Amino acid sequence: MNAISHRVGAALDRARRGRGSPFRPGAFRAMPHHPRVATVIGRLLIAGFLLCLVTGLYSHYLQDPLPWQVFPTRPVWLYRVSHGLHVATGTALIPLLLAKLWTVYPRLFAWPPLTSLRHGLERASVALLVSSAVLQLFMGLLNTWKWYPWPFSFRTVHFWLAWVVVGALLIHVAVKLPLIVRYRRTGRPRRVRDPGTGWTRRGFLTAVGATTAAVTVTTVGQAFTPLGPLALLAPRQPGVGPQGLPVNRTAAQAAVTVPDDWRLEIVGATPASFDLAALRAFPQHDADLPISCVEGWSQSARWSGVRVRDLLDAADAPPGAALRVVSLQTRGSYAVSHMTPEFTRDPLSLLALRLDGEVLHIEHGYPARIITAARPGVLQTKWVYRLEVLP
Repeated sequence: MNAISHRVGAALDRARRGRGSPFRPGAFRAMPHHPRVATVIGRLLIAGFLLCLVTGLYSHYLQDPLPWQVFPTRPVWLYRVSHGLHVATGTALIPLLLAKLWTVYPRLFAWPPLTSLRHGLERASVALLVSSAVLQLFMGLLNTWKWYPWPFSFRTVHFWLAWVVVGALLIHVAVKLPLIVRYRRTGRPRRVRDPGTGWTRRGFLTAVGATTAAVTVTTVGQAFTPLGPLALLAPRQPGVGPQGLPVNRTAAQAAVTVPDDWRLEIVGATPASFDLAALRAFPQHDADLPISCVEGWSQSARWSGVRVRDLLDAADAPPGAALRVVSLQTRGSYAVSHMTPEFTRDPLSLLALRLDGEVLHIEHGYPARIITAARPGVLQTKWVYRLEVLP
C-alpha cells in the first residue's frame, strides 16, 4: 500500500513539474490572472454586493415591515430608483463575477490543496462565497424573467442567501487583506503584454468594463425610460402592454372574475359599502406615480380615483389606522397586502379607477386597484374588493 501511495505521489509530482502541466509552478502567469487584476475586480464586486444588500433590504422590509418601521413616502420615485439600482447592479455583477472567477481559477490547481489552517479557512471561504454568489445572482436574474424552476419561496431564500454572501465576502476579505494592502501600496503595475494571450492587464479590465456596461445598458431601460429603446435584453419594455403599461400578472393568471354586482366593502368599526357609481361620486384626484415592480421594471402613469384616506374617513376609521387590502384574485401570491398608516393617510394614496384618463383595463386591476407613492408594485393590489381597517 505504501509503495502504491509512493508511486502515485511521484507521478503527481512529475505531472506538476512537467512541461505543459496545469500543476507546474508558474503555469498561470497570464496577465488576466495577475493578483492586481483580481484585486481591482474584487473591489467592484464588494461595492456592488453591498449596494444590492442595502437596496434589497429596503425592498424586503417594505413588503414585510417590522412593527417599529416607518417608511418615507417622498420622493414618489424613491422605490423606483432604489430597486432599479438593485436589479441593474445585480445584473452588472454577473459579468464581473465571471471575470473574477476567470482571474482566480488557477488557484484551484494549487498544490498541495491545504498548507495551513489559514489556507484552509481561505479555501473554505472561497467555496462558500463562489457557490452562494453564483446562486444568488442567477436566481435574481431568473426572477426578473418570472421563471422559478425551484419549489421554494424565491423571496425568502433570496433574503437569507444575501446574508450568506455578505458573511462569506467579509471572511474572504479578512483572509486576503494582506494581499489587498500589498497591491494597493505597490501602485499601478507596468503595462506588460502577456506573450501567450496578447492581453495587458489594462486591456483585460477594459474588456470586462465594456461587457458590464453593455449588459447594463441593454437591460436598465426597463426602469430608466430614456434608455428604453436600448433595453434589448430586458424582460419588459416600457410602453408595451394594455393602456401602454406592462403587466406582470394577467387576470387569467390570477383567476380573477369580477362580479356584475361588484362593491367595495370597508370592514371596521363602522362598515361601509360602495359600488362603482358611489365611488365615482367621491371627489376624484389625479396622481402621477410610477409603478415599480420587484422584477426590475418601472413606468410612470397618471392615475385617477378616490383618496384612501377619504374612504377611511367615510367609514369613521381612526386617524392612525392601517389597512388590509384584499383582492379578487384566487391564484398566486399577494392576494392580500397591508398598508401602514404613513401610506393610508398620504394624499397620493389612491383607490385608482382610471389610468391615463381611461377606465382601468382588467389587466391593470379593473374595477379598482391601489396605487401609492414609493412602494413596490406587488403591494399596489389589483382587483380590490375589500378594505379591512386595522388598529
